[in-house]
Amino acid sequence: MRKVHHLQDKWRKVVFGLIGLLIVVADQLSKAWIRTNLLEGQSLFETGFFRITRLHNTGAAFGLFQGQSLILTVITLIVVAILLVYGFIVYHRFPLFGNLLNQFAFGLVMGGAVGNLIDRIRLSYVIDFIDFGFWPTFNIADSAVTVGVIILICSLLHLARIEKR
Repeated sequence: MRKVHHLQDKWRKVVFGLIGLLIVVADQLSKAWIRTNLLEGQSLFETGFFRITRLHNTGAAFGLFQGQSLILTVITLIVVAILLVYGFIVYHRFPLFGNLLNQFAFGLVMGGAVGNLIDRIRLSYVIDFIDFGFWPTFNIADSAVTVGVIILICSLLHLARIEKR
């Protein structure tokens, strides 16, 4: 039984780490392509509801807190540190969060946070490029964080309903 538990622990760490790494790589490769091929404000596919538009975001998601890159960098470093400690050390103390789905979600959040943190440290802004016109422009890292948080919320609500029964 101990061997099975140890194997499950390893898989949880692999899922967390691999998902995080894949998000960082996809995010940084997409932003490198955008930096190489588009000027700030330039768009591809200028007709229709979807465009690829290079924007520099000195704030947080959805354009909040513009010009606060330093404080957002510090906050992101703290969040990344907490996620790393959780993901590799203390997750087994919180069985509510220990399942593979939640590890996947934490990996998404971690990868997204690191992807945008790399931009903040290197460039002092985050490159956003996915533009639907009616929604603030975003990137792969933003999407990963949003999807990860939604999965965690849904999972916690589901687990809370089970506990209630």
